[in-house]
Amino acid sequence: MAAIEISEVSSGGDRNAFIKFPWRIYPNDPVWVPPLILERKAFLDRKRHPFYKHGDAALFLARRNGEIVGRIMASDDPNYNSLHQSNVGCFGLFECIHDRDVAAALFAAAGEWMRRKGRTEMMGPIDYSTNYVCGLLIDGFQHPPTLLTAHNPPYYVDLIEACRFAKAKDWYAWWFSEFPEPAARLRRIASARAGKQGVTIRPINLKKITEESLRIRAIYNQAWQKNWGFVPFTEAESEHMAKEMKPLLVPEGTLIAEMGDEPVAFVIAVPDINVALRHVNGRLTWFGLPIGLLKLLYYRTKIRFGRLVALGVVEKYRRAGIAEMLVLQVMDESVKHGITGEISMTLEDNFMINRFIEALGASRYKTYRIYTRSLT
Repeated sequence: MAAIEISEVSSGGDRNAFIKFPWRIYPNDPVWVPPLILERKAFLDRKRHPFYKHGDAALFLARRNGEIVGRIMASDDPNYNSLHQSNVGCFGLFECIHDRDVAAALFAAAGEWMRRKGRTEMMGPIDYSTNYVCGLLIDGFQHPPTLLTAHNPPYYVDLIEACRFAKAKDWYAWWFSEFPEPAARLRRIASARAGKQGVTIRPINLKKITEESLRIRAIYNQAWQKNWGFVPFTEAESEHMAKEMKPLLVPEGTLIAEMGDEPVAFVIAVPDINVALRHVNGRLTWFGLPIGLLKLLYYRTKIRFGRLVALGVVEKYRRAGIAEMLVLQVMDESVKHGITGEISMTLEDNFMINRFIEALGASRYKTYRIYTRSLT
């Protein structure tokens, strides 16, 4: 069998090949959602993406007989390692044909890049950091991926575990469709608790998106700091994310809870744009005509699915009923408009939030896994 050649992406042509390689992996997968090529180019642009203000990353392609058979990204986040007193590099954007040798060669290249950074452990799949898409799908393959979540063939589990990776942590995704009777009681209890605290809940002001993003960032960086895998959003990342997400945000789905003028909690739920992206095949224009864009705009009006992307409550207010009120208000709006969808992602050992989601009538329908391996 021909040798496997690994090369680091250094040209525009290779970068384009890296971005387009998934089309080879998923042609027979009925639920795969092709990413927008323009968005992927922006995500990997070292001059535009704020991750590169504090971190670094490299892209690698695997070839056999000149044909691309796999890809991987290696990344290094000094902020994560400083916070956790760790020495970890991450792999992400992993795509590979069903071949253990190709996978092993890709992980060897990524690991060597991390060793040169002085790292002694590799963790993933994580695209830059846990603030972006992360996790390998290990069950629920029959369901399409929602906005900003991963999807992969089942055989990736074998490829990764054959390369001596072990489980680090699982994340859950939940599906909700309607409230059960116990949720009405939960609403009354949460409302009473939040009322005693003098909490006000308001929709986000999209006209002041930069200021609002900084308030959400302040809550997030406090609320999530003790969670496994947490890395704080930098101010640049927060502003960038707000700009990227603004076209999807709806005020009734993005709420901020405040005590006086102090922001103490937030929730973000958005329409699942992946429902529309499935019809575009990665392109907004064809032969110079905005055919993809017109399709995207049309199918966007047909979206009846959403995703609750993030929830954060400052620690001292976690038993004040605020989280419950935020989620219940968002879900009320969703049900009112005939929208069902996903709540994700929650850590496997976050028992409090997982029990709460179950009490809302949601059912766990996907599991994602983060793997780790020593580099020494």
